[in-house]
Amino acid sequence: DEILCSLAGPPSPPGQDPHGWRVPVDCVRANELCAAEPSCSSRHRTLRQCLAGRDRNTMLANKECQAALEVLQESPLYDCRCKRGMKKELQCLQIYWSIHLGLTEGEEFYEASPYEPVTSRLSDIFRLASIFSGMDPAANSKSNHCLDAAKACNLNDNCKRLRSGYISTCSKEISATEHCSRRKCHKALRQFFDRVPSEYTYRLLFCSCKDQACAERRRQTIVPSCSYEDKEKPNCLDLRNTCRTDHLCRSRLADFHANCQASFQSLTSCPGDNYQACLGSYAGLIGFEMTPNYVDASTASITISPWCSCKGSGNMEEECEKFLRDFTENPCLRNAIQAFGNGTDVNLSPKNPSPPITLPPKTEKSPALPDDINDSNTMYDTSVITTCTSVQDPDETLLSPRPQTQLTTDIMPDQKTFVDQKAGGSRHWAGRILPVAPILLLKLAL
Repeated sequence: DEILCSLAGPPSPPGQDPHGWRVPVDCVRANELCAAEPSCSSRHRTLRQCLAGRDRNTMLANKECQAALEVLQESPLYDCRCKRGMKKELQCLQIYWSIHLGLTEGEEFYEASPYEPVTSRLSDIFRLASIFSGMDPAANSKSNHCLDAAKACNLNDNCKRLRSGYISTCSKEISATEHCSRRKCHKALRQFFDRVPSEYTYRLLFCSCKDQACAERRRQTIVPSCSYEDKEKPNCLDLRNTCRTDHLCRSRLADFHANCQASFQSLTSCPGDNYQACLGSYAGLIGFEMTPNYVDASTASITISPWCSCKGSGNMEEECEKFLRDFTENPCLRNAIQAFGNGTDVNLSPKNPSPPITLPPKTEKSPALPDDINDSNTMYDTSVITTCTSVQDPDETLLSPRPQTQLTTDIMPDQKTFVDQKAGGSRHWAGRILPVAPILLLKLAL
């Protein structure tokens, strides 16, 4: 109905989609459009003056500031977004926060992401990784996948150059008391993860491990002695406040929360069941004060954390613990890392539906699992187990009391019959039904 209405109705105004919403543009372009319109330009200038040195309550008490804010909410600036790694990313983010810090207190637990949503899936990365590197980490379950990832990076000139660059920078000792330049190390890491394709960077960060040597190599990927660890652990809320004073760090942290915040309404515990978006947001935090990393080389569990603790939080301890758990006890993040390490992905709505698949004869009772399932670093989260076990074993389903027609509908909606070569009961019923068919046909003819 919506498609017919959109075809029959008048064309949408420029800059709007058929439903009347403004199509988001990047904030640099939105700022140019606002500057070309006198009313928007003057209101934007007024709002910047209102925000200078004032808190939100003071700004909202001023009628002129309120009027400027109301006008800008109807401008392209209000809906603008940025692309991670774009040429003018910092300028774009500065424009975004110049508007949105005026709309909120700036102290929310979670902030909206200024970045465009990620629509790609991990399956794209799996496919490209095998094409570009020539090595499939799932091909040999006995191999050190993290070592394979390093070899794959060395086969690509850009990956090799930028990886060697940050390792050298982060390992360079400056003095007896300062073993490296943390600022330069972070900058080199940001360049690596922003400029090298994710089919290489993801394999270095999220490779699956079954022994400590592999897990330690994975932990050392970002040279934690310089980029991650410090003499003392700051309070996590203090670290968050420091991050929010920088437009880039603030944006990457907001993006991480938007894409990795545990969602119990999804099968995978990830928003929109999008592993790719979560892993990209995680990688986007590396090279900032909020840099996360594996806390140890354990092969029994995956624990991710920024370098901070909740010691000395006072009456903010509950909020601090909640913030820290978004890293240390995040089922979305764990599931996404395991999915990449195991070479699996979730795609609930494929663009090109596959034709019906006939189930082959069953040869074993246990369900099919990835070949390298034993290489996973932790037991699957309950949400992932639910996802896997929602596809029932055909033999188990035949033992259930449900009618045969219900079985057919659940397993293969497009198929009208279900044949199990092991089920003698199916042949028995078929033998009883076939002799009755001629009698029924004769009655119909009469």
